[in-house]
Amino acid sequence: MENRLSIGIQAVLTATRRLAAVTVVSMLTAAVSPAAPKPPNLVFVFSDQQSSDMLGCYGNTDIQTPNLDRLARGGLRFNHCISNSPVCTPYRGILFSGQHPLNQGAIQNDLQMLPGKGTYFAEVLRDAGYHTGYYGKWHLYGGDRERGIPAGSCRYGFDHEFLVNNCTLTFDAANASYWSQDGTTKKLYGDWEAYAQTKQAMEFVDRHADKPFALFLSWHPPHNWGGAHQGYDAPADLLSLYDPAKLNLRPSVKDTPQVRHAYQGHMAMISGIDRAFGWLMDRLDERGLAENTIVVFTSDHGDTLASYNWLPNHKGRAEHVSSRVPMLVRWPARLKPGTSDLLVGTLDLMPTLLGMMELPVPATCQGRNASAAILTGIDDGVDALPLFYLPCNWRGVYTRRHTYSVSLHDPAEANIPGGRKTFDILYDRQSDPWETKNLFDAPDSAALRNELHARTLEFMKHFGDAGLDCREILKQVVRSEDLPAVLKPLSQCPDGWEGRMKGRPVDILKSGGGDR
Repeated sequence: MENRLSIGIQAVLTATRRLAAVTVVSMLTAAVSPAAPKPPNLVFVFSDQQSSDMLGCYGNTDIQTPNLDRLARGGLRFNHCISNSPVCTPYRGILFSGQHPLNQGAIQNDLQMLPGKGTYFAEVLRDAGYHTGYYGKWHLYGGDRERGIPAGSCRYGFDHEFLVNNCTLTFDAANASYWSQDGTTKKLYGDWEAYAQTKQAMEFVDRHADKPFALFLSWHPPHNWGGAHQGYDAPADLLSLYDPAKLNLRPSVKDTPQVRHAYQGHMAMISGIDRAFGWLMDRLDERGLAENTIVVFTSDHGDTLASYNWLPNHKGRAEHVSSRVPMLVRWPARLKPGTSDLLVGTLDLMPTLLGMMELPVPATCQGRNASAAILTGIDDGVDALPLFYLPCNWRGVYTRRHTYSVSLHDPAEANIPGGRKTFDILYDRQSDPWETKNLFDAPDSAALRNELHARTLEFMKHFGDAGLDCREILKQVVRSEDLPAVLKPLSQCPDGWEGRMKGRPVDILKSGGGDR
């Protein structure tokens, strides 16, 4: 009996020792095993109307952009980032939906994009557990620009923090304004607009440093001003950085005092946003977030800045001064610094960034998920990108070497003094980097023009674009009660006007239109 009791006690002690050993091993394993990687944060910053040549890291020796140049040295600089439809609202619609305007409705400025129903960029981020924040210019609500954007489907997934103006053209401390979180109260920034918006974004980082976040910051500078400040203007300390007489103008520009002052103001605003960008990057460093935060800097489209004597026409063109924008991407945890010749368009940004973050890419996205190519340093795989601006009735294509567009219709506004048809263009940027020699009608370029035209038609077919005149498209797809204002110049539109769609334009056009 005593012997059996002794054996039993020994068995219990042995089992206890084994359990303790297993527990210790488990604890040690848990201590040394790597934790699941924390999802990367996303900071997406974009300016308004800034061509790729307007940064020091892209070769501009006049402009002072030390903070963005530093980002370029620590990240990946893209030589060919293209705004597929180089105007404010169309760009934003494509960026946040991943879709062609005929799918989501943002065809031209001041039209309202259709709700995404869970498939848009910020909606995917929100549903994946990211805290979303948007600050700055919005320009997607459509209609009257002097309105707040109500919470709900027209914020397209930016449900957490949302401080915006729909679209203003005054950036000074006395006039720059935004709407409250609930969209009901207009407030003054009390600072130069880009500075105030950046400070709001920095506070967002402070509030959410301990959780995955996706921050979008949309600056309106260096866009030309409106109202009493027609042209380009900036705070005095920024203007003092540049002597108009000493600036190098683009070869495609006619040199006049007016143009030189435009360049001074434009560059001064860029130095201002560069300063603000530096503040935001410093905040990421202070919070220990830089290593695992994907930072993107780009612009919605370029600014022709009087190229080809088009001083009033700043954008909406295929020429690279309008369509090619800077894109800098930094992610120290995963991305090697360098330069990339990969062709990337606006349509590619949503699927590519979601791919880099290992989040699902909705099947509705019509661009390419280039995340694998970017993370592995592959520069090829795409040889052409679509270009289009429906309101001016042109379509085209951008390749590593050529820029092409063609007028599908010939409205009176398609011509400038001298009779040149401005949307029929073909440039060889290898021999003519500033696109000063239009080869569209050159006999020895006929085969190339036909090849690029065929690629243009392929893209149009892919997007369900039948090439209809834009006014005819708008008559079919815009709600009948909103159509009169949509067809008027902006200055003639009544207060409170709307710019809403009946439904998906591509579906309505296929069915022949009609109210829904």
